[in-house]
Amino acid sequence: MTDTEVKAPKIEFPVTDYPVKVISDTGVGNKDTIIAIVRKHATINDNRVDERSSTNGKYTTIQLHIVATGQDQLYDINSELRATGFVHMVL
Repeated sequence: MTDTEVKAPKIEFPVTDYPVKVISDTGVGNKDTIIAIVRKHATINDNRVDERSSTNGKYTTIQLHIVATGQDQLYDINSELRATGFVHMVL
C-alpha cells in the first residue's frame, strides 16, 4: 500500500450501538416504514431514535442506533430502505 491509498476501517461485529442515518422524502408514514424495515433486520435502541426535518421541510433525516451483527445485515437494511423509492441515502 502506498501513502496515497487509504484502507477502509474494519468493523468488528457485533456492534451494540451502530448508528444508521436515513435521509428520505418527508411524508406521512415514512418514519414508521423506515423503522419497520430496520426492525426486520436488527434490534433498534428505541431510546435513540431521532428525527429532523430539512429547512424547507422537503426531506427528513432519521437516525437510529442498532445492534449490527455483520456486513450482510447492513447491506440488506440499505437495499430494502433504498427500494422504498422515498429513501435517498443511508449512512
